[in-house]
Amino acid sequence: MKKTIYPLISFVFSCVILLAGAGVARADDPPGWLQEAARTATPTYEIKDVPAVVLRNEESVSVDSDGKVTRTRRFAIRILTREGRREAIASVVYNTDGEKVKDIDAWLIRRAGQNKSYGKKEMIDVALQRNDLYNEGRIRLIDASDDTSEGDVFGYQTISEERTVFSQFQFLFQTDMPVLYSRISLDLPNGWSAQGITFNTATKVEPSVNGSSYVWELRDLSPIPPEAGSPSRSSLAPRLAVSFFPTGSSASQIRTFSNWADVARWMAELEDPQMTVDDALAAKAHELADGAKTEFDRIRAISRFVQQIQYISIQIGTGRGGGYRPHAATEVFAKSYGDCKDKANLMRAMLSVLKIPSYMVSITADDATYVRPEWASPHQFNHCIIAIKVSDETTAPSVIVHPTLGRLLIFDATDPYTQLGDLPEDEQGSYALIDNKDTTNLTQMPVTPAEMNRLDRTVEMTLDATGNISGKINEKTVGQSATRERAMLRQLSNVDYNKMIEKWLTRGATGIKATKIETKDDHDTGNFDLDVEFAAGSYAQIMQGRLMVFKPAIVSRHDRLSFTEGKRYHPYVVDASLYTESMRVKLPAGFVVDELPDAANVETPFGKFSATYTVDGDYLTFKRSMKMNRATIPADKYDSVRKFFSSVRAAEQAPVVLVKK
Repeated sequence: MKKTIYPLISFVFSCVILLAGAGVARADDPPGWLQEAARTATPTYEIKDVPAVVLRNEESVSVDSDGKVTRTRRFAIRILTREGRREAIASVVYNTDGEKVKDIDAWLIRRAGQNKSYGKKEMIDVALQRNDLYNEGRIRLIDASDDTSEGDVFGYQTISEERTVFSQFQFLFQTDMPVLYSRISLDLPNGWSAQGITFNTATKVEPSVNGSSYVWELRDLSPIPPEAGSPSRSSLAPRLAVSFFPTGSSASQIRTFSNWADVARWMAELEDPQMTVDDALAAKAHELADGAKTEFDRIRAISRFVQQIQYISIQIGTGRGGGYRPHAATEVFAKSYGDCKDKANLMRAMLSVLKIPSYMVSITADDATYVRPEWASPHQFNHCIIAIKVSDETTAPSVIVHPTLGRLLIFDATDPYTQLGDLPEDEQGSYALIDNKDTTNLTQMPVTPAEMNRLDRTVEMTLDATGNISGKINEKTVGQSATRERAMLRQLSNVDYNKMIEKWLTRGATGIKATKIETKDDHDTGNFDLDVEFAAGSYAQIMQGRLMVFKPAIVSRHDRLSFTEGKRYHPYVVDASLYTESMRVKLPAGFVVDELPDAANVETPFGKFSATYTVDGDYLTFKRSMKMNRATIPADKYDSVRKFFSSVRAAEQAPVVLVKK
């Protein structure tokens, strides 16, 4: 749905761990630094099945007074398991607009001998973003995974050059593998200075400084294992954000940012001139909105049009900051395609025709915790949305009150599934920058309450005397709950969507079949309805010819929860949601209820669950509800999460016993 649009020039380089060294001749014998790394012993980790361990992760950045940057990188990794072989890939990201890869070499030190070297003959060059129509970002690769076995050491080195216009970059000390030694060095011209901020570390990493040379390093970094419900890896892996400050004439050639006001002003300078309007665009804006009765309806008419504009990205001039500049709104309107910043800019231009002010908003998609206020840099953003100035007449969960700009309705014009008034879950609570010349700080995005992400389900079911069942399910969803349902419906074919529904049903009742599936998607309200008719044979268990046992919770919740045993390493993240279900079961003739489960009521600071059972004549009514509050539970409190959901599962698995009259 979303992708990286802004260039993130230095950060993208660091995201793919790349290392290099200068002046090493091609030969089958690995260079000395790699042989030394290969002699390093592999520690024992408490996490099982670590696929590989990084022995050395080193980058050297040298900046000339004219803005020329040389990056030298070295990397060595020992493969520990068969799955770890996929880590034996050398890669270097570059931009065709002003960047050049001077060298890329790799070596394999086999545990059984017969070392191997790789160079230009084994290298491939591919687009960095394959779903962009055109993008100057590319990546060169050497893939040695098929040659690698357990115990082998793979290493590579690259040298690249660029002419930078930015005085900032990021370095990842680690991705997810354990790292024994990670180092970044920066060499600046005399008189220049640098500052570094470390994220996701217990303490700040202080550099060693010698004149205008800086070195930051970390050692013995433990693996970052994948865990269900954990924060994104980018919020867990230690990283360094660096800003350097030139002097003299270089200060006017290289863009520096001292605070968020500098960033906002620069972004506005790039974006504001692109909010162009011509007669055709203005006419379309009036055509869409003139019949609308309210401010919200006028904005919604424009938002629906922009959401339908095809997403296509064309990135040129990114090395000079072009990746942050949208195409002119009139051009995007005429061609009917664009990327996230193009769509936001087009919507802004169309709203201006209606005399509704709005502002571009820089944000990071897919990780609401990524952007940090401590580092004023456009490199922290990879996405663009819009903030629309509204009057008191307009109320919606995604409205915020800005201290100087007033009431703002936040909207993501790129997301085709989230309606106006809502905000994608991965953007809620995130820090974002309103790109306005008067902005001085980041703004925190709104967080919608659980009631806005609601699923209400009703089930009517008949149970016959042989244990067979049949019935109807109706689900009504709103907010991000509806967004997920809408996305699945639109992204899957009819056949695959129906298979997905049946797979969901069989989690609650083996052999169940959906006999009819209907959906209704109300674009104006954002509501999504699902109706399913179903049947299954021998659902209830008949015992000794007189007892019948069945679980009323025939339909499982959509979320599939997985909880690890033993030690938890990362926090557990809970999104806000509300789920209710009312199920009425027509009992079989000749049977009465003999045993009912006890009512359940489980409550914690992050969630509440309840379940009740009542009998009225031939009908059993089963009700359950679960409300989850947005929260991040520390790893040392994880047991409370596991206990909560264990209690929920036990209540949902409790059986009802019927007895023959």
